[in-house]
Amino acid sequence: MSKRAQSLYRSAQIKELDRRAIEDYKIPGIVLMKRAGRAALEALLQRWPEPSQITVFCGQGNNGGDGYIVAALAQQRGLQASVIQLCTAENLSGDARAAWQFARDCAVPMCSFAELNSGIESGDMDADVLASGVIVDALFGIGLSRPVTGDYRLAIEKINNSGSPVLSVDLPSGLQGDTGAELGVAVVAAVTVSFIGRKVGVFTGRGPALAGELVFDDLNVPAEIYADQVPAAEILNLESLLSKVAKRPRDAHKGMFGHVLVVGGDIGFGGAALMAAEAAARVGAGLVSVATRPEHLTAVLAACPELMVSGVPSGQELEPLLAAPSVIVIGPGLGRSPWSEQMLQQVLAAKKPLVIDADALNLLSEGRIGRTDKLPTTEQWTSMPHVLTPHPGEAARLLKLSNLEIQQDRLAACRQLQQKYGGTVLLKGAGTVLGNTNQNPALKICPYGNPGMASGGMGDILSGVIGGLMAQGFTSDFATELGVCLHGKAADLAVQQAGERGLLARDLQPYIRGLLNGLLNGSLDETSKGTERE
Repeated sequence: MSKRAQSLYRSAQIKELDRRAIEDYKIPGIVLMKRAGRAALEALLQRWPEPSQITVFCGQGNNGGDGYIVAALAQQRGLQASVIQLCTAENLSGDARAAWQFARDCAVPMCSFAELNSGIESGDMDADVLASGVIVDALFGIGLSRPVTGDYRLAIEKINNSGSPVLSVDLPSGLQGDTGAELGVAVVAAVTVSFIGRKVGVFTGRGPALAGELVFDDLNVPAEIYADQVPAAEILNLESLLSKVAKRPRDAHKGMFGHVLVVGGDIGFGGAALMAAEAAARVGAGLVSVATRPEHLTAVLAACPELMVSGVPSGQELEPLLAAPSVIVIGPGLGRSPWSEQMLQQVLAAKKPLVIDADALNLLSEGRIGRTDKLPTTEQWTSMPHVLTPHPGEAARLLKLSNLEIQQDRLAACRQLQQKYGGTVLLKGAGTVLGNTNQNPALKICPYGNPGMASGGMGDILSGVIGGLMAQGFTSDFATELGVCLHGKAADLAVQQAGERGLLARDLQPYIRGLLNGLLNGSLDETSKGTERE
């Protein structure tokens, strides 16, 4: 994937890129608009080669102008196209007005949204007028920042209730382009075609659920317009990350690949610690230990005899086990009991590289970390490699915010977590966001994963994978980037075999191992819903 393809921008940056193309490189705005309309129509016909009709919903700004171009070009090709206007021609200006005139010159049938509604209500128009062909959503572009109301809200609801597939121009109307938040109501698209620069919001928050398949066209603008625009985020690419993983030497031994200790598994939660530990072993850690409740010792050994398992009834018994490991994973199945607190206190006092997950994060958020004089100092905490892997609920507790506030701007939440706790932060969820320790201004977003991952134990596998990679000498940043991509892509491969429903966390293990060893390289470029193409 090229650098431009990996870069994600905020709305203000996209506007600046557009301005530079027009003003600095003298590309007329209407020319860019026609390129965008052509790219959108080509994407539509690639997905739906023979549409019975194309109905374009056009708003007021340049996004609406793109829609008029789509309708005009479709009409020129002999396709049946029509426009539903949410804005009168008198209220259009500039390039959008020119696009409307182009559609009018091409004899594209047009009616206002009010006329559509009244026609349906009076019986002059079939109520199923939108239920065939393809709908093109060109209502709102990147400038939307307030909740959708009035006729626009009704139009979006009508689009979503039509039963017809939808192609959104630039981004689904109602989606906030910077954050991925849904502004009251938003179009659910089958395909979204973006131009000039990819928008952050399409890749995280509600974006992945609303945007469908992603298509990108840079409209052939000069590369120079991107020169000093620092991306707001970058898309991670598994193939690129795997290319940095060296083969093992022929004389390798287990001592070369680190020792992971997984601490967790309170009463009733032993499976979480087991899954994390086995995941660490499956990605190649040389040794993996588990410190858990004594009640789980036999079951864990029976399930995976390659693990070294210790039953620890208290923090005192845990302390001598903390010297040998090179990385500690704390949290899977940890619980929030007094025993859990003791485990966390001892682990933090050990000042070892850490992966902090699940209830360890909840205990941190509640301040249940014992005597502060035994914990890492600010300087030690900053220099000690550590990874935090919260889901939105855990992030909300860590930042003393609501879950809704986290989801409204996941990138900002990730930055706040990193500022407060340091280290590498992985904010899980649709469009997982990663903040690195190297102060790279661009956050990273994982494009892999699917709804089948909404099941227990997925986070335990992920924390084990990251810990296992860190033990082998990878930095916390790289281990987290590679780990989250392996995890998400493995889930994508698993659902291709048997579907999303019923996917278990343990189903990912063989795919993670195969990907890491380069045995599934042919699957890396396979597309699925939510995958982008150019």
